[in-house]
Amino acid sequence: MPHFDFSLPAPAKLNLFLHILGRRPDGYHELQTLFQLLDFGDEIRFARSDSSDIRLESPLTDVPLEQNLVYRAARLLQEHTGQKKPGAQLQLVKRLPAGGGIGGGSSDAATTLLGLNKLWNLGLHLDTLAELGRQLGADVPVFVRGRTAWAEGVGEQLQAVEMPEDFFLVLTPGCHVSTQAVFTDPRLTRDTAPITLARFHEGHGHNDCQPLVEDLYPEVRETRLWLSQYAPARMTGTGASVFARFDSEQDASQVLARAPDGLRGFVARGVNVSPAHLSLQAQ
Repeated sequence: MPHFDFSLPAPAKLNLFLHILGRRPDGYHELQTLFQLLDFGDEIRFARSDSSDIRLESPLTDVPLEQNLVYRAARLLQEHTGQKKPGAQLQLVKRLPAGGGIGGGSSDAATTLLGLNKLWNLGLHLDTLAELGRQLGADVPVFVRGRTAWAEGVGEQLQAVEMPEDFFLVLTPGCHVSTQAVFTDPRLTRDTAPITLARFHEGHGHNDCQPLVEDLYPEVRETRLWLSQYAPARMTGTGASVFARFDSEQDASQVLARAPDGLRGFVARGVNVSPAHLSLQAQ
């Protein structure tokens, strides 16, 4: 068992709404969303290595090493900097469900970039790390920058916003939603009119992916309808997770305790600054 120099959280996110405005010639979608960071997520542990190897201990046994976003992020940073020595020993502690639309893999990649920037004393600016992250996935930059944010473009145009630090209950049914399948489905709505942040605060905004995902995966609809008994519920991202806002942690926890068998869930608080950034600042 290696001794780790430090560990960093890899927080979850929610899409408080998700509008698909159109499709670009390159196949990517123009969108609007509000990324709400949470104070719950995965964890990554870091240790220096005497060799240039990247070694990763991960519970994702069904994901080949070369496809694991933690490993890919580490190799990308090595290649960008020409870093030969040292390498790193990494351990992924997984708490977030895969295919839930809560950013688990993207957040893991971002935390890897942030942590190795510290471990290897690279001193790279967040702009550089965010650009590297964008090569790994459209949601990675928001986790690198570490702020709850209004997002446009393909999700890379970010404006930090201050949101109430509410409590959320997040429930995930036992299905894995393919983001690629959702975004390539011809039934996906792709012509929603853009809104402003002020309009969102007035109660406007929805998730364009939700009707399609609920049609493809009835478990998502059933989960949302069950949670809607207690508070207005919505799907996050391309699913499968659904969420609802509560007035207190106790209220959310009481509903979680009633959740039907087969649902994974957690209660978390919305935060405006990423726990990964706060942890880095404290070290």
